[in-house]
Amino acid sequence: MSPLLLLLLLPYASGLPFYNGFYYSNGPNGWGLGHGEGLFNGVKLVVETPEETLFTHQGANVTLPCRYHYEPALASPRPVRIKWWKLSENGAPEKDVLVAIGLRHRSFGDYQGRVHLRQEREWEVSLEIRDLQLEDYGRYRCEVIDGLEDESGLVELELRGVVFPYQPPQGRYQLNFHEAQQACEEQDAVLASFEQLFRAWEEGLDWCNAGWLQDASVQYPIMLPRQPCGGLGLAPGVRSYGPRHRRLHRYDVFCFATALKGRVYYLEHPEKLTLTEAKAACQEDGAQIAKVGQLFAAWKFRGLDRCDAGWLADGSVRYPVAHPRPNCGSAEPGVRSFGFPDPQSHKYGVYCYHQR
Repeated sequence: MSPLLLLLLLPYASGLPFYNGFYYSNGPNGWGLGHGEGLFNGVKLVVETPEETLFTHQGANVTLPCRYHYEPALASPRPVRIKWWKLSENGAPEKDVLVAIGLRHRSFGDYQGRVHLRQEREWEVSLEIRDLQLEDYGRYRCEVIDGLEDESGLVELELRGVVFPYQPPQGRYQLNFHEAQQACEEQDAVLASFEQLFRAWEEGLDWCNAGWLQDASVQYPIMLPRQPCGGLGLAPGVRSYGPRHRRLHRYDVFCFATALKGRVYYLEHPEKLTLTEAKAACQEDGAQIAKVGQLFAAWKFRGLDRCDAGWLADGSVRYPVAHPRPNCGSAEPGVRSFGFPDPQSHKYGVYCYHQR
């Protein structure tokens, strides 16, 4: 039996370093966490990851590419330890994703059951993630450890999505940071990051109400400077109130919704509906009433264009316009809002969401 196999079979290997469910030898064969004698004698370990950002959507499966090699090349592969983790964002702790030695793998936290090490080709250690969640976007590090050699590369994963401002039925500036998080989640979205808001501003988002972002700062994007929005003398840009108290201060929120797997559609119905009737009508059609984030995603990525106002799950009434035209709101594309009409006395159409 080889020393490595014996090491992996020992559940309580006395005196050996232990990390993430694995024991490591410090011996001359180089199986350590950067310990022991160097074996390469001038051979360099190189890790390769793509420079460009990978874009995908919620619910998809994605592969984060990572390969390694030696310079000069070795005649045969050497045993290495592989570790994937997600880098911290806005002060959040780093997340372990997967660690592997040979055929033995272990995944962690929310990634359990959703990640796999892809090794279809020699020297390949790519990470497969299934059923992507909104929280999965960010930067991932692929680390390869061979004795004293420890090299890594970064892979940036971005979900295609749309930023939208949101305020609850109670009106303007009613949400503290934690309530803002919950409000976005209820609309099938997450708090937008500054980078996402800035990108949305570059694409034309103009909104005068200040809103929470992922880092607990409060900001708002202005394309056309005007008196109520910081004054005429300021250049266009993203205005910032800086970090605010997460519990005491109250604002609106900017949410980020990713592209959809399912379909949002306006339900053709012979009569207008109250909110309760609208929810029931979607259920009878084998769907559910759409959420605000789903409607924005359908408008942004599916080109949903409808001039009919319809109920959404939060009790708001909205309609998406991809191609502006007379009698259909403003001259700019967007999702128009009627606010939050009385759910019992007012009747409208309804937008449904069918997950397929």
